[in-house]
Amino acid sequence: MMKFLACFLLVCCGFSLTAQDNFYAAFSKINTEVQQNSPVYKNLEQASIAIGHRLTGSKNGAQAEEYAYNLLKSYGYEVKYQPFEVESWSRLSNATSIGSMISDLQKVPSVALAHSPVKANVTAEVIDLGNGLAADYQLDAGQVKGKIALVYLHLLSGSPAGSTSLHRSEKAALAIKNGAVGIIIINTVKNNVLLTGTASVTGKLISIPAVCIGLEDGMNLKSALKQGKQFANLEMNNFSGLIKARNVIATLKGKQLAAEKIVVGGHLDSWDLATGAIDNGIGSFAILDMARTFKKLKLKNNRTIEFVLFMGEEQGLLGSKAYVSAAEKAGELTQVKFMLNYDMTNDPKGTAASRKEMKDLFTAWGADIVKLDTGYKNLFIAGAGLHSDHQPFLLQGIPTGGGFGGKLPNNSGQFYHSNGDAFSLVVEQELKNTVRYSAMLTYALANTKVIPVNKQADVELREFLKEQGLELPLKIAGEWRWKEGTDAKL
Repeated sequence: MMKFLACFLLVCCGFSLTAQDNFYAAFSKINTEVQQNSPVYKNLEQASIAIGHRLTGSKNGAQAEEYAYNLLKSYGYEVKYQPFEVESWSRLSNATSIGSMISDLQKVPSVALAHSPVKANVTAEVIDLGNGLAADYQLDAGQVKGKIALVYLHLLSGSPAGSTSLHRSEKAALAIKNGAVGIIIINTVKNNVLLTGTASVTGKLISIPAVCIGLEDGMNLKSALKQGKQFANLEMNNFSGLIKARNVIATLKGKQLAAEKIVVGGHLDSWDLATGAIDNGIGSFAILDMARTFKKLKLKNNRTIEFVLFMGEEQGLLGSKAYVSAAEKAGELTQVKFMLNYDMTNDPKGTAASRKEMKDLFTAWGADIVKLDTGYKNLFIAGAGLHSDHQPFLLQGIPTGGGFGGKLPNNSGQFYHSNGDAFSLVVEQELKNTVRYSAMLTYALANTKVIPVNKQADVELREFLKEQGLELPLKIAGEWRWKEGTDAKL
């Protein structure tokens, strides 16, 4: 009898958790408003033409900050800039030459990776380090010291089962740790598409030149290395200096639970090779239109919502780190109950959360979305990753999540961080889908009676990050703050 009673209570508790909310009417209003009136596609198009790229620290970056500020202000928001100091980096000149003899090197198209030295002119033998993982350097047994490491951006075909790739910045950090004097990263996209991105795990200058070369050139170099020695000259001039950048924050104060906060964020900045319409125009402009939708419909929110456009993500999550640091100093970090991150999110088919405990709520709300649009598949995935603006929140134990299951428009993933990231790739209806589904999720999080996860305590967070396989990349980045065998921070 007691066992039956316990099961009955568990069922009732589970039912009360998912049945506490009745948001269908609000979801329906959001759906209609976005479908009929959203200017999100036109806003992104106009900004892409008028501003161009949105590189942090550049004139264009400042224009993007002002654009977001003024747009949110026009919607009736209390908006503020959150200034922070950033080590700005931009490319001036770059030349990569490769060949079998130092006296006869031939130029190969390349692009300097961000946070490479201000000046570099290095000539050395090239060593093939495969995927550029720790295991590759163990096999290398120190041969790369004093030489240039050649590594593949992701994982090569035929890599050992269970291999997990690292971010390009982590691969650069391993090259430096093992004594390389330069690193050449091979892009994975056909037709020698070049990409940029940071080669620094800290957002500060690294000590060796880092460049990206195209797939075909890179694979030809790998083949040549099987026949004999190859040499490379990496010459570059870059700019670096401290400047001011600004996050843009629009606040919608809560009613009954105003001291609890839902942060909806994504990065406004982009690299300078193209307009960054996909990375991350589709995410940041979706956030701007989510904010518009809340004001237009006068939607209530029991918890406070902050719509945040971060700058400096591409240079090392600088804006989101500044946000978390400022909140911690002000004693306000505990107010953040959940962080939703939108980075290249397009046409989501479900939701993601760092914490599996969110599944029942997210899928219960998703069932209502399906009633409005059967194109939404109500998928759910739980897990934690790095390298976007959710990371500083995650490392403080704050639950994170966002949209999941959609595909980037027009096969645009191949143009990530490249000169092909243009507005012509954006699909209007898919962008609207991001806005309406994400606005519904934000509304539900802001109004649900109970969010079933809390900020993780330090010991719990450490074990969680280990379970998620994040200990190694965090150690490479110098962000693993725990000593081995203790709960103490470094």
